[in-house]
Amino acid sequence: MSIVLTTAQSPLPHFRSTFTINNNNNGYSAQHRSHSRLLQLLNECTDMSQLKQIHAHTLRTTTSTHSPHTLFLYSRILHFSSLSDFDYASRVFDQVHNPNSFMWNTLIRACARSSDRKEEAIQLYYRMLEQGIVMPDKHTFPFVLKACAYLFALFVGKQVHAHVLKLGYDSDVYINNSLIHLYGTCGCLDVAEKVFVKMPERSVVSWNVMIDAYVQLGEFDTALKLFREMQNMFEPDGYTMQSVISACAGLGALALGMWAHACVLRKGGVDMIDDVLVNNCLVDMYCKCGSWEIAQQVFERMPKRDVNSWNSMILGLAMHGKAEAALEYFVRMVRMESIVPDSITFVGVLSACNHRGMVSEGRKYFDMMIADYKIEPRLEHYGCLVDLLARAGLIDEALNLVSDMPMKPDVIIWRSLLDACCKKNVGVELSEEMASQILESEGGDCSGVYVLLSKVYASASRWDDVGLVRKLMTDKGVTKEPGCTSIEIDGTSHEFFAGDTSHPKTKEIYQVLDVIEERLESVGHAPDFSQAPMVDELNNEKQHALRLHSERLAIAFGLLSLKPGMPIRVFKNLRVCDDCHKVTKLISRIYNVEIIVRDRARFHHFKDGICSCMDYW
Repeated sequence: MSIVLTTAQSPLPHFRSTFTINNNNNGYSAQHRSHSRLLQLLNECTDMSQLKQIHAHTLRTTTSTHSPHTLFLYSRILHFSSLSDFDYASRVFDQVHNPNSFMWNTLIRACARSSDRKEEAIQLYYRMLEQGIVMPDKHTFPFVLKACAYLFALFVGKQVHAHVLKLGYDSDVYINNSLIHLYGTCGCLDVAEKVFVKMPERSVVSWNVMIDAYVQLGEFDTALKLFREMQNMFEPDGYTMQSVISACAGLGALALGMWAHACVLRKGGVDMIDDVLVNNCLVDMYCKCGSWEIAQQVFERMPKRDVNSWNSMILGLAMHGKAEAALEYFVRMVRMESIVPDSITFVGVLSACNHRGMVSEGRKYFDMMIADYKIEPRLEHYGCLVDLLARAGLIDEALNLVSDMPMKPDVIIWRSLLDACCKKNVGVELSEEMASQILESEGGDCSGVYVLLSKVYASASRWDDVGLVRKLMTDKGVTKEPGCTSIEIDGTSHEFFAGDTSHPKTKEIYQVLDVIEERLESVGHAPDFSQAPMVDELNNEKQHALRLHSERLAIAFGLLSLKPGMPIRVFKNLRVCDDCHKVTKLISRIYNVEIIVRDRARFHHFKDGICSCMDYW
């Protein structure tokens, strides 16, 4: 008997003429030739239409899936369909009476790699265990652990880990890499470290996932230390450099970040140099290290960009107060490049509007996000708009927006409202209500709310209430978060706390501070005592407290250590206070130096007595 697929059945030319199988002999050789021909056609298959024809013919020419040749044929059909049509692959899988481990792994892998079927990967794993016909092998576990990491399913991941140990796969490098990724993703850095340390053999991927785990959890120094160890054994690849560059961004270490960039250019090769992910990290790093101009150069030279490239540039410009430039990039992105913005894009756009007080533009882009791009506003979007309205003095409109939000406002939104109330002197009662909302919110019982409330009472000269707030902090064991500022000199980071005397050059630093103080007095600077500790001290004690703020110590050290003309870059963990902002503007003019300050909220570029924020922050 001859079976021929006709032109109607087979849409591609080579399928029309070649799919003829002679089954005149009923023996093994005919069956073997049939299997061989089907496998050849599977290798040449390019779409699901062809695959379905091959599958149909397989059903007609095979009587049982118990034969090893037939099982292999079905495994190939399953593999192809899992890449194109998961539902079809599931039906193929269910037709096989005793699927082997390859078939289970094929389906689990398809789910683990899918954007919306991660849970099914875990369900398939449990189903495999329940049937008990085939046990998981070393190829099964990496796929299941990948799904667990994506879903933050730590409990399930620990069960899978126990099964790995039970079956004796604890030395497998691929499984251990997946375990490190799982524990790092779920925040269990100590367990990830134990797995890494116990590995009898490590690959480049092993080092990459461990370094990345440190970076994702903010252990930037440890990540870079591990990177240095790795270099003794392996050449870093693109994934390594992404993590290293991100660590530099987290530390604000510009010199180290530039070294990493040079390493990419010198050793990386064309693939790494042109890699979108590496370049996205570079754009982000330069923006976070205070050099948006270099970030812009990297961005413009990228041979290929994705939506994250544009997001990094827009967010970076917004962080530096370059609102007009950020909005220009957004227009260029959607109109000239025809790239569809996502939720993160609009966080950047709204942040840009917020940092420049562009209220009407903020409203416009918020509405555009919903109406034109059908993006459901998230808490971050509402937070940007609420802060924008509140800082512009539109407290009532901001409160109305909060009341209309479909989700519960978080502590950040309430704090932005309290901060606005404090700056706009809208009244003690409303400020007290905002403070109450913060303290009732999860994670709200921190020093910041007490400090802001102290300022509100101090502005109203209610010194008894200031004292009560201080006592409440003491009774609750809440301590004011200490101001900490870092500055990088010759690749080494130096940290200063308020009133710090631990630095080896403390004597010289305080001498520079004395000179600064004299020159500030000579140009008529009067300290803003409202920024000093809110207690009834003498003015000279308040002035002494102000001059010892951590950013002033760092700037003094910069003036002492850097060559004339070099910009001073400092990074502070808290928002810059009003008095330090005024003082830094004056220092930039008196000493003819550019000072770049990154605080908790944004970047400030001080030059010739002017700040890039235009005194709006």
